[in-house]
Amino acid sequence: MSTALPTTVFAPRRGNLFWLLQTGGWFSYFLLSFLAAMGDGKPLGYGVASLSVALCGFATTSVLRLGYRRLWGKPLRVMVPGAALMLVVATLVQMKLHVGITFSYCDDCRIHSLLGYVWYFASAFYLLLSWSGLYFGIKLAQQLQQQKETALRAANAAHAAQLRMLRYQLTPHFLFNTLNAISTLVMDDRRDTAHRMICSLSSFLRHSLESDPEQAVTLAEEVEALELYLDIERLRFGDRLSVVLDIEPAADAALVPSLILQPLVENAIKYTLAASEAGGRIELVARRSGDMLDLHVRDDGPGFAAPTRGRGPGVGLANTRERLRVLYGEQQLLDIVARQPRGTDVHLRLPFTAAAGG
Repeated sequence: MSTALPTTVFAPRRGNLFWLLQTGGWFSYFLLSFLAAMGDGKPLGYGVASLSVALCGFATTSVLRLGYRRLWGKPLRVMVPGAALMLVVATLVQMKLHVGITFSYCDDCRIHSLLGYVWYFASAFYLLLSWSGLYFGIKLAQQLQQQKETALRAANAAHAAQLRMLRYQLTPHFLFNTLNAISTLVMDDRRDTAHRMICSLSSFLRHSLESDPEQAVTLAEEVEALELYLDIERLRFGDRLSVVLDIEPAADAALVPSLILQPLVENAIKYTLAASEAGGRIELVARRSGDMLDLHVRDDGPGFAAPTRGRGPGVGLANTRERLRVLYGEQQLLDIVARQPRGTDVHLRLPFTAAAGG
């Protein structure tokens, strides 16, 4: 039932993403500059100047990136002034290169006032400020994505650990009861029955250990596992225990949490047979209802001492309720009601998901 997170491929390609955007951005700058120059009546050879300015910008921002990378992760009181200083220095360098290249290809472009140089500086500053904003924006988005994926992995690991804890919590509880029964059989000198119960217990525990508590199984497979448990109980109670399986064929392929039925049946046996020398009847009913699966574990025992709706005694029921909450959230129901004239009905309602090919 686990939801494995896909391994991210974003982080290893960050360098490739930078160079792709860097190349595409400055190539676009060259095209815009060249087309603007042609529209302004500049000679075709001026395209070399546009290309040279773009290449200088490519080199300047590539070096600026190295400085920004050294600042990334430092406190804001260090990073902000450091980045601002680097931006101003890079702007001065880019302005100097831009002016030198432009003047060497265009005599009419020469400027003779301080205001002209201020314009070139402002133009280069705006360009590199935009580049820096895009750089830090993408880097922050990558960091947030990485933190989100890390948090999801941590949540998934905690979810898996909780499921394993809940599932494996059942084993010592069930094992304790079974070993007590075996001990009683040995003391009563019913060694053959004790031997068969040990063999059945071994089969059940082997299946329990081999199954993954995070993976769903089909209802048909779950019933097969339940039969391993019932083999043990039939040896304990003999003819006193009657079990009826009423499973709709359409429900066989439904996916359910592994070993979700065993604690419910164990609880029904405990409260039915323990209270009656004559024995009792346990029914497992499974029906598909639209996009939901309805499971009922019913008995004809005396019922709980205080059969309050929605509550039930025992480790098994509390464990099952918590497993369903972890797995399905609000899309599930575990309800316990008294039957008439006697008995108890434990009702599970889960989202219906068919196994592949089912």
